[in-house]
Amino acid sequence: MSTHGADPQLPVARVDTVVSIGEVETLKRIFPRLPAASSALLGPGDDAAVVAAPDGRFVVTTDMMIHGPDFRLAWSTAHDLGWKAAVSNLADVAAMGATPSALVVAIAAPLDTPVALLEGISDGLRDACAALSPGTGVVGGDLSVSNTLTLAVTAFGDLDGRPPVTRAGARPGDVVAVAGDLGRAGAGIWLLFDQGVHTEREPDTILGQALRVAHPVLVEAQLAPTSPLQAGRSAAQAGATAMLDVSDGLVLDAGRIATASGCSLELFHEAIEAEADALREVDAVVGAQARDFVLCGGEDHALLATFPAGQEVPPEFRVIGEVRGRAAGHPLVTIGGEAYVRPGGWDPFADWNGGVG
Repeated sequence: MSTHGADPQLPVARVDTVVSIGEVETLKRIFPRLPAASSALLGPGDDAAVVAAPDGRFVVTTDMMIHGPDFRLAWSTAHDLGWKAAVSNLADVAAMGATPSALVVAIAAPLDTPVALLEGISDGLRDACAALSPGTGVVGGDLSVSNTLTLAVTAFGDLDGRPPVTRAGARPGDVVAVAGDLGRAGAGIWLLFDQGVHTEREPDTILGQALRVAHPVLVEAQLAPTSPLQAGRSAAQAGATAMLDVSDGLVLDAGRIATASGCSLELFHEAIEAEADALREVDAVVGAQARDFVLCGGEDHALLATFPAGQEVPPEFRVIGEVRGRAAGHPLVTIGGEAYVRPGGWDPFADWNGGVG
């Protein structure tokens, strides 16, 4: 027996990759793991799926996740990737006041990608749908090759006979309310870049795992987020005048409602401080940065909505401001009457440092 390295007589464990077993066999292993959609009249396996649209209309959105600017395999598990890909798209459907119904998923992967990674992504898609949007499933997609692992998801939703809730309906006097958490995901990515980047002693993977144990709520919010999807339908039923998914930061996304609606949004100082205090209670590590994470952290996938004044907002929502008119030169968003001057919000063209990991 050799005293150096592995025993040459022991067989090396074989890892199936997408190139070693091919597309057909890979898809055979993925399809059984994907969630079935209750709206599908014809699911995966043909040239296209057939999905019921009882309302006669459907909401559709798409999003990409690319290794490097959007995720790092050193930090995210395969299950995380599938989960996050589902949630980020389902939240956009919910933000229109629609009920998510189906997903189409396309993946481009390097040739040496283990099939087990694609199976894990499929499991994440399945579990996110089951936990947050029962009845939503994957009805088709594509599998291809690329030097960079890329996931592209298209989501569909049913309006249930209601008009869509767009960003353009807010009017002066409306209240501004939010459902879901603010600041956690932003704090999570800050932690990962601050303490999860490799040193000479520890690789990114080990550091990321340690951070997930030490700060589970914040890191999970970034790598495997949740979203109050059912609150989107509740908001539409309650007469929400405008709504969107808070994916790029509260101030940036509130400004999008203000721009589309031709108004301004005033966020109450006390409400923002309460959100910051709640974030500190989750994990004291955020410290004095809690307010900035709440205002510009991004990727929380909370729902921001406006409702007519005097109308009770759904129980999932908490009031954090009001809609006001906007004169020329007036800021789109103010907090306690003052503009938030710090830059913030997610911009993939500006924020990516070129790293992969």
